[in-house]
Amino acid sequence: MNMSFFKYHGTGNDFILIDSRGKIVKEDSFLFKKLCNRHFGIGADGIIFIKDDYKSDFYMKYYNSDGKESTMCGNGGRCAIFFSKKLGIYKENKIHFRAIDGYHDGYIKTKNLVSINLLDVNEIEIHPKHVFLNTGSPHHIVFVENINEMNVDKEGRKIRFQNIYLKKGVNVNFVEILENNILQVRTYERGVEKETLSCGTGVTASVIAACQTDKISSKIRKILVKTKGGKLWVSFRKIKKEYKDIYLTGPVEFIFQGNIFIKN
Repeated sequence: MNMSFFKYHGTGNDFILIDSRGKIVKEDSFLFKKLCNRHFGIGADGIIFIKDDYKSDFYMKYYNSDGKESTMCGNGGRCAIFFSKKLGIYKENKIHFRAIDGYHDGYIKTKNLVSINLLDVNEIEIHPKHVFLNTGSPHHIVFVENINEMNVDKEGRKIRFQNIYLKKGVNVNFVEILENNILQVRTYERGVEKETLSCGTGVTASVIAACQTDKISSKIRKILVKTKGGKLWVSFRKIKKEYKDIYLTGPVEFIFQGNIFIKN
């Protein structure tokens, strides 16, 4: 069987995107894992299927590189928005689509600058050494110094496989507050089981955690975040302890397209 695919990345967080509208795609975790393998497949942090949805422009179904369906992916969502323009779905400067956590809006602001609206956040757990919250995916946030010297794979793995996270897993974000309310974030992602160059929902969670613990000002309209893969911006409205109108913005790049023959 020949399968057509497209490859995109959002600040280094790379994905295989497949237009499966009007098609039946068998869920095959082994196959999806192989496609994401960087040595024996196409190579990616995850795989995204664009499917029909009767209430919105499309449904985004996302799998991590371990081949398992996962929760919301912010950079993956931004790539799906950019891909929807190539498919002719994106019209009138806005897209409305559904993911596993609900409905999202997206915008292509310039040639390749893409924004996605994430769901409101109103439950934030502040612990002595970390903050936990869900921005469509669960995130454990630790504030650190000298972030560039950290072994994120080693330290992230320790936290990710703690007993409290074994059942559902967690993404682990290490965050350093730089000058002028700028953040630097490095993320160990579950399902990929290593550090990725960028994590959209993790960057968003890190900004909210920094704001909630008064490490940055909630009055700034747009927060700049530096990742290993590039720059992202997070904006929101804070109403008491609730964060609304959350937008994640950053560049998306088309890498290549191709066909792969899959043995039955």
